[in-house]
Amino acid sequence: MDDIRQDIDTQKVQERCLQDNLTLRKRMEELKEVSRNHEDLLKEIGNMQVQQLRKSLVRVRAENKLKCFLLLTSEKQEVEQKLEDLKKSRSEALGRQKGYEEEILRFNNELSEDQYCQAEDHYRDKMVVMRTTALAIKDLDIYYKALDQAVMKFHRMKMEEINKIIRDLWRSTYRGQDIEYVEIRSDEDKNTSPDLKRRTYNYRVVMVKGDIALDMHGRCSAGQKVLASLIIRLALAETFCLNCGILALDEPTTNLDRENIESLAYALVQIIKSRSYQRNFQLLIITHDEDFVELLGRSNYMEYFYRIRKNRDQCSEITMCNINTLYLH
Repeated sequence: MDDIRQDIDTQKVQERCLQDNLTLRKRMEELKEVSRNHEDLLKEIGNMQVQQLRKSLVRVRAENKLKCFLLLTSEKQEVEQKLEDLKKSRSEALGRQKGYEEEILRFNNELSEDQYCQAEDHYRDKMVVMRTTALAIKDLDIYYKALDQAVMKFHRMKMEEINKIIRDLWRSTYRGQDIEYVEIRSDEDKNTSPDLKRRTYNYRVVMVKGDIALDMHGRCSAGQKVLASLIIRLALAETFCLNCGILALDEPTTNLDRENIESLAYALVQIIKSRSYQRNFQLLIITHDEDFVELLGRSNYMEYFYRIRKNRDQCSEITMCNINTLYLH
C-alpha cells in the first residue's frame, strides 16, 4: 500500500514537472516569435510613422494576448482532464487496496486455524508415514521375491520327490511291459492374468517308455488308470503326510487284473514295512475282494481284519476275524 501511495505522489510530481516544461517551451517559442517580429518591425520602422508603429504594436500585443489566452485555456483543460484521470486512478487503487486488505485479513484468520497452524507438524507426520510405507513396500518386494524363489525351489524338490516315489512304486507294482513308469509333470500356466502375481500350474500324468512320454488321459486302460491313481495318492501321502499315521484306501482293486492286484498287495506290504517304525501308522483298506485281503495277510504285518455284514434284523455288524480264517474257505 505504501508503494501505491508513493507511486501516486511520484505521478503528481512528474505531472507538475511536465506541465512546467511544456509552459517553458511554449514561452520560449513565443519569445522567439516576438523577437522575429521585433526585428521585422525595426526594419520597417524607417518607412512607417510612429503612429502606425504604435497601432501595429498594439495590434500585435492584442493578437499575442489572445493567442496566449487560448493556449492557456487549452492547457488548463488538458491539465483538468489529467487531474480527473488521476483522481479516478487513485480511487480505483484505493478500492483495490481495500480489497487486498480484506483478503489479507481473511487469509490471516484462516492461517490461525488448527489445520493451517499445525500444517508443518502434519506434513512432517505424513512424510514419515510415506517414507516408512515406501521402505516397507521395498522390504515386502524383497521378501516376495525371496519367498517366490523359495516356493519355486520347494515345489521343484517336492515334485522330484513325488515322482521318485511314483517311479519306484510303479516299477514294483505294475507287471506290464508297455509302460516303464509314470510321473507327474507341471507346466506353468501362461494364460494367467498379469495382475495376479501368484504362480499357477497345470498338472498332468504322463506314462514313459524309453524316451517317449505321453499323457495317460485317454491312452490307458481302466486298470492302469486305477493303479496310477492309487500310486499317486500313496506318493502324495508319503511326501506330505509323514506325521499323519492313517492311510485309507477304498476299493483299491477296482478294474485291476489278478497280476496287478498281486503287485498292489506287494507294494502295500512294502509301505507297511517301511512305516513299521512309526508308532501311529495305520493302513485302512475297504474292499470286497477277499483274495486281496488274503494276499495282504501273507505278510507278518497283518493278523486280523474286520468283516461287516447284515444280521437277520438287517443291521450291520462288525466282527473282528483272524486272517487265518480266510484260508479255511
